[in-house]
Amino acid sequence: MDPNDSTRLMTLLEQIRDNQAASIALQKEQFELVRRQFERTERIQDRAEQLQERGMGIMKTARRSLALVLPVVILLIAYLTWLLFR
Repeated sequence: MDPNDSTRLMTLLEQIRDNQAASIALQKEQFELVRRQFERTERIQDRAEQLQERGMGIMKTARRSLALVLPVVILLIAYLTWLLFR
């Protein structure tokens, strides 16, 4: 191996090392971005679950209210009909 080949080989190895370092830095940035997106998605999912639970509570209350109000309304309509046709 002559000195010229040795120099070219060293230059090539240095370029490979520099490119690997840049590649690793890019991978770290991408990993950090993915980690932040995952955390955001997890927070959104938790919020959606809370909203669904609140919605289920509202629906349960509405069903109970309807069960109480509907018979009263029917009785009032029957009473009003009786008053009109009496």
